[in-house]
Order: sequence, then C-alpha cells, then structure tokens
Amino acid sequence: MEYEPAKDRYFGKMQYKYCGNSGLLLPRISLGLWHNFGDVDDFGIATDMVKYAFDNGITHFDLANNYGPSPGSAEINFGKILKNNFQGYRDEMIISSKAGHEMWAGPYGDGSSRKNLMASIDQSLRRTGLEYFDIFYSHRYDGVTPVEETIQALIDIVKRGKALYAGISKYPPEKARIAYQMLKDNGVPCLINQSRYSMFDREVENGTLALADEFGAGFIAFSPLAQGILTNKYLHGIPEDSRAAKSTGFLKKDQVTEDKIVIARQLNEIAQRRGQTLAQMALAWVLKDERVTSVIVGASSVKQLSDNLKTVENLEFTDDEVNQISSLISSIKP
Repeated sequence: MEYEPAKDRYFGKMQYKYCGNSGLLLPRISLGLWHNFGDVDDFGIATDMVKYAFDNGITHFDLANNYGPSPGSAEINFGKILKNNFQGYRDEMIISSKAGHEMWAGPYGDGSSRKNLMASIDQSLRRTGLEYFDIFYSHRYDGVTPVEETIQALIDIVKRGKALYAGISKYPPEKARIAYQMLKDNGVPCLINQSRYSMFDREVENGTLALADEFGAGFIAFSPLAQGILTNKYLHGIPEDSRAAKSTGFLKKDQVTEDKIVIARQLNEIAQRRGQTLAQMALAWVLKDERVTSVIVGASSVKQLSDNLKTVENLEFTDDEVNQISSLISSIKP
C-alpha cells in the first residue's frame, strides 16, 4: 500500500525553532540514523520509524557517511526509504550528512582533509540518491589537518550547490572559533554545531554553546540520553541483552557506573513527579537551554520513538526542579 504522510503532521505534533540567526526552522527533536538503519538491521522497522517520524512533524534526518553498520549502509537504506515512500516530499525534509571518521581503506578514507570531504560528499550523494544535502558537516577536527583546509572544502561544497548549509561537529572551542570566523568571512556562515550533550556530559557548557551563540550558529545535541543510561534501561543494573553488557557499541560496561545508576534512579523519581519518563525529562533538560536548537534521538522501534516525541508536551521546569536536578548531576564523577 502506497504511503501517504499524515495530513495533520504540522498541527501541534512538533515544536520548531530557528537555527541560530538563520531563517531555517528545525524540529526540537530530530531523528538520527547512527544505529538501527544499517544493513544488519530490519529494513521494515527502519522504514516504519522514518514514516512515523515524518507523520509526527520530524523533518530533520541526521546521517553520516560511516553510519551503519556496515559503513555507508544507513545512507543506502535511507535513500531506498526516500525513493520508495517520499517522492514529492523532499522539499519538506532537512537531510544532513557528515564526513571525517574512518570510512574506506587507505590514507584518504579518514580524517578532515579536503580530499576526504570532497570524495565523501560525492559518495554520500550517490548512496542516498540525493542531488544535495541540506546540511553537510565536518564530522570532527582530526588533530592534523589545518582547520583552514577543512573549512575551505565546506565553503566550496556549499558554493557548488552540493549542500545548502555548512556545519561543524565535535570541534574544540579554539578550533571552532577559527572555523566560524572563516565561514563567516567567506559568506557561508556556520549554520549549526553538533556535539555531545546530556545531563551526564555537560562539557559543551564550558565554551562550545557560548561560542555558537556568539557567531549566530545553532546547536544540536547528540547522545542526549547518554547512550541509554538516562532511560529506564539501566535503572536496575546492566541488562544482559544491552549494548553495554555486550560491548558491541560505543557504550562500554565500565561506563555504566554505580554512581550514575543511583543518580539516574533519583532523576527518574523527579521525572515521574513531572509526569514524564526519565528519557523524556532528559531530553527536555537539554532543550531548556535557549541556545539549543534540537536534540538528535536514536530509536530501535516506533514505540521508542513515540515515547521520545512526547517530550515536547512538557519542556518547562520549575525552579525547584532545576535546583534538584542541578544538584544531582553536579555530583557525577567525570
């Protein structure tokens, strides 16, 4: 049966926020395809999640060239989903991708060189079947490539029409400042900065958020649920079937510490009093900062995505809640 998007997808289901000083609105919740959209995953479930997201006002879909596994397969699968279901709806979507982490063998398949970025965006466009990306990021500062080389590649990518906007991800503040200034000076202002941010990882509060705001860039948070620690999954320890137990992902068993579990339980009590799940409150906490445009959520099922979307029903915190939560998360050991 041919998919037809919900006619009421823009009527009260999602909130949107302008990205920095730009005229581009992003949904407060974006869908990330880091996990669960690769060739090892169920394509039917992946398709259902993208459809459900779009039906409920999520217009932003976040990719990278190496997402999968296997690397590249998330872009391939997303391209198939678009072709099979979203013909005629491309202009209602913000689709982003990135390059900078290891993708193919040899000396040119990793890092932030001009060679890597230029080859990567062409490959990503072929995999997705797109003519352009709405946002294309330098996925990281690699510690070797001069920032000027990387940013010139982004400028050229935008000016050649391969992307509408440029973004940076995981840049240390001193390198981000160089990137912001160079993009601004060349008439391609940085649209957005993507970095890790959650109640349990607040490093971006030490300069990254302020710098994005100074240059009029938006900010989008990834891993806002601390890869699942800020959900109900680990409240009673580490489940045997979890990624942490199997060490199959980036979350390792030794990262799910007892002090984090104890604090998560206390945070969960506050969330319950707010009428939210712990995950919903954790997402709302990140979004309460005016400098944050959107959060990227990953999902393994429509139900999980549906639960996350309920976050926008309550984004406000009382002073007492802010004080209680701040006191708890400030005690977390690095």
